[in-house]
Amino acid sequence: MTSPLVSTVSSNPGQVARLFNPRSIALIGATDKSRWSWSTFGNLQLHEFAGPVYLVNPRGIPVHGQQTYPSVADLPGPVDLAFVMVPTPAVLSVLAEVADAGIPSAVLLTSGFAEVGDAGAELERQVVELARRRGLTILGPNGNGYINAAAGITPYGLAIDPPLLRGPVGVVLQSGALASAVLTFATSRNVGVSLLVSMGNESMVSMTDVMRYLVDDDATRVIALFIESVRRPDEFLALAREALAKGKPVVAIKVGRSQAGARVAKAHTGSLVGDDAVVDAVFRRSGVIRVDSLEDLIITAGLLADVLSRTGGPLPGARFGFVTASGGASEIIADRAEDEGIEIPEFAPETVQRLRRVVPPFGATQNPVDVTGYILINRDLLRNALAAVHDDPSLDALVLVSDLPRAVPPDPAPIVEMYGQTSELLRSSSKPIIVMGNTLTEITAFGREVAAQTGYPGVLGGIHHGLTALGRAVRWSEVYRAAQGEASPPAAPGPDLTALEFGGPVQPGSSWSEHRAAVFLAAHGVPVVPSTLVAGPEQAAEAAAALGYPVVVKLAADGIEHKSDIGGVKVGLGNAAEVLAAYADVVRAGIEAGADVHGALVQPQRTGGIELLVGIVTDPAWGQVLAVGLGGVWVEILRDTALSVLPAGREQILASLKSLRGARLFDGARGTEKADLDAVADAIASAAALAQRLGDRLETLEINPLLVRGSQVEALDALITWR
Repeated sequence: MTSPLVSTVSSNPGQVARLFNPRSIALIGATDKSRWSWSTFGNLQLHEFAGPVYLVNPRGIPVHGQQTYPSVADLPGPVDLAFVMVPTPAVLSVLAEVADAGIPSAVLLTSGFAEVGDAGAELERQVVELARRRGLTILGPNGNGYINAAAGITPYGLAIDPPLLRGPVGVVLQSGALASAVLTFATSRNVGVSLLVSMGNESMVSMTDVMRYLVDDDATRVIALFIESVRRPDEFLALAREALAKGKPVVAIKVGRSQAGARVAKAHTGSLVGDDAVVDAVFRRSGVIRVDSLEDLIITAGLLADVLSRTGGPLPGARFGFVTASGGASEIIADRAEDEGIEIPEFAPETVQRLRRVVPPFGATQNPVDVTGYILINRDLLRNALAAVHDDPSLDALVLVSDLPRAVPPDPAPIVEMYGQTSELLRSSSKPIIVMGNTLTEITAFGREVAAQTGYPGVLGGIHHGLTALGRAVRWSEVYRAAQGEASPPAAPGPDLTALEFGGPVQPGSSWSEHRAAVFLAAHGVPVVPSTLVAGPEQAAEAAAALGYPVVVKLAADGIEHKSDIGGVKVGLGNAAEVLAAYADVVRAGIEAGADVHGALVQPQRTGGIELLVGIVTDPAWGQVLAVGLGGVWVEILRDTALSVLPAGREQILASLKSLRGARLFDGARGTEKADLDAVADAIASAAALAQRLGDRLETLEINPLLVRGSQVEALDALITWR
């Protein structure tokens, strides 16, 4: 778990690299009575750490069959890393000894710090203060350590069951208890790791410090994260963008979807922009692939690592051909592919002709291909079908549905030969060919041996998880290609607004209701409906006559954010008598609600068109977030909203509009006028630019509705809330 005292200062990359690459290690607090001590020492021995490992025990007695030393000062040689597992009260004095000895790095396994309350938090603060003062870099406390599989360095407090598979996936977890489970699952799927880190409380070395190391690490092709909280959002985003630019995917689980701890926003926008939805938008913007399970974390990371290692680049597109030995599997694949946005195009006629020469008459030659259980008679059938379709012009990539062998046969040679021939086809194809199993089962030792002998690629674990991983990999590939060709980021919106440009002083924590907000928006380029503020019923009738009937009369008051809820809006008024009565009604409603009433607004009645919500909120972690969706009084019910993190350019706003479930309304459904999306995007971009100029002073800016009638775009109501 992460600590509320996590350092706000990044560790030096050189210090972090030194932490993960020691040439000598001291286990401080080594004892035969501790499972942690046995496991850590055993890991270093079993996985053949190349340097000396010194054991420190205050009694100086043999431990784990090895000589020990009573104190750090008694060690016979230089030490690069101290692995500290002493009782909590002894930690400060031991770390002082570590610093006195010139040891630059420490893993602090001991618990009992900020995770247990105020007293522990104070002790953790003292640990960090000592470490900073003495130039000591600490991973932890309350963490299991790390496994640098790429370098064969394993100072990790739980037993690492062999084999320890080395590979291109770097794993960072803000959960000590799950680290071993993730490693075990990765091994079961034949996914090798470069570095696995159990972060502990992050008192000094943070998740983003380790991300920085992995972004720069040549042994790592993909970064996998288990995130409880992102304590350095700006640094996280910068590293995610850097990883994307380098073609190094970041796959993440972000837990904490519950809204129980979310802030309560005042406007409609707040009910749509929950903390988790903001995380989704942030991750999409920065190219981070979000998954929902540990299985998908490892399977997706493994797929991307395999594709990048074999092809040197991302997947070329979303059009896939599938070759299976099961009609049922083909049906599941078709359903899941639709869920994940993966296309299954028809084969070209010449491809179908080639398949008919290979597949039995009772098989299926459409995509997905079903060669049937006849593979029990003809072991080459799957490979021959794959050879027949792999160069089809309609395909970007292919999936072979086949598992590695599980049990050792009496004569393994034919099996090894068959997988070797398939592996050769996979390597020689001009298109990526991915292998996927039918179900999520463990890859056995024999399966790993066959894969190692033949160069067989990674096998996705089951159709459900496999298609999830495939969909995520396709989307990452699209984001990566877009980032490579991306124009410069949106231009800065201009300097912060001065008090004069605000039109008067702003009271922190206050809200500007419709009239003042609309005047302010109009002054900064946002189109708004004509509106007249009136202080009496006769003025209302005069304004209505000037604007032209029919009109709308709205309560003008502070302290009421949703006027329609209290009867503060009257529509469809066709004459002066109706306007006079409406004025009296809305003012009375405001007084009864306890509002500070200023009169009423008179506006021309607008009918038809499409009502949109445009809202901008300031998230405390990620900054300003833009919500665009179908709006009006039904906004919470429809919940058809797309989020973007500002700054957002015009093209991104257009993409958000087109991503809405109700986007077909913009095309002029059922005889309505087609919306001018360029004009809509311009209006929203003006509101977003204004929000950026307001900066930290803004809590919420909401336009609801923004009415779209062809090329006419107008804000009919607005609310601004100040922080």
